[in-house]
Amino acid sequence: MTLLHHQIRGNGKPVVLIHGLFGSLDNLGMVAKPLSDNYQVISVDVRNHGSSFHEESMTYDELAADVISLLDHLNIKQADFLGHSMGGKIAMQIALNHPEKVNRLIVADIAPVLYPAHHQKIIEGLLSLDLASISSRKAADEQLSHYVDEIGVRQFLLRNLKTEQGKLSFKCNVNFIANCYTQIMQAFDKNKRFDGQVLFIKGGSSNYITSEHRDIIVNHFPNSSAKVIAGAGHWLHAEKTVAFNKIVKDFLAR
Repeated sequence: MTLLHHQIRGNGKPVVLIHGLFGSLDNLGMVAKPLSDNYQVISVDVRNHGSSFHEESMTYDELAADVISLLDHLNIKQADFLGHSMGGKIAMQIALNHPEKVNRLIVADIAPVLYPAHHQKIIEGLLSLDLASISSRKAADEQLSHYVDEIGVRQFLLRNLKTEQGKLSFKCNVNFIANCYTQIMQAFDKNKRFDGQVLFIKGGSSNYITSEHRDIIVNHFPNSSAKVIAGAGHWLHAEKTVAFNKIVKDFLAR
């Protein structure tokens, strides 16, 4: 059995952190570090991301099962879960498929809905990078800038590059992620629900969670509540780290 690459910090009740699309476990480091003072924090790289294995399919059932396999290997019977963006969807699928494994669930800036495709330029840009002809991140950034305007987004995406023997390559599997993109945008089986405590944290400037999503959220997660972080966008944990971490700690300490 192939297990997800992961990192464990601290001791106490287990909390699993799951990153978003084109991310890695490092993305939630500013959450993992303070949480590890009171909890055992398990940060994972999901399949086709970071240092984890590569597979040609990325359904949420499969992504959830990957995390459950890791927890079984670690002999963790139940945990709290926090997921951001795609990681939030994975965490929600874990709760819907394996409710006995989930104590509390925190979902950062994503809803259990079908999203329209909106990463096409990012995927096109990453696939266009001619890594055989460039040897620096600066050159990669220059190529990617023709597809992605925001320098912060490019810097985030280029964290997926690694250098071996002077040559650049991707840690993540861009081709598999691109091929699985429609799976990643999917919603969940409308008949599944999780009755445990769920907290949705929304960036006040983000449109990933809207009032139109409320009925779907309540259908899946009837015991859910929400917090909004004013002035934060989709990267709310990085933009408003102190506020985000306080909301997380308060919810987990209930």
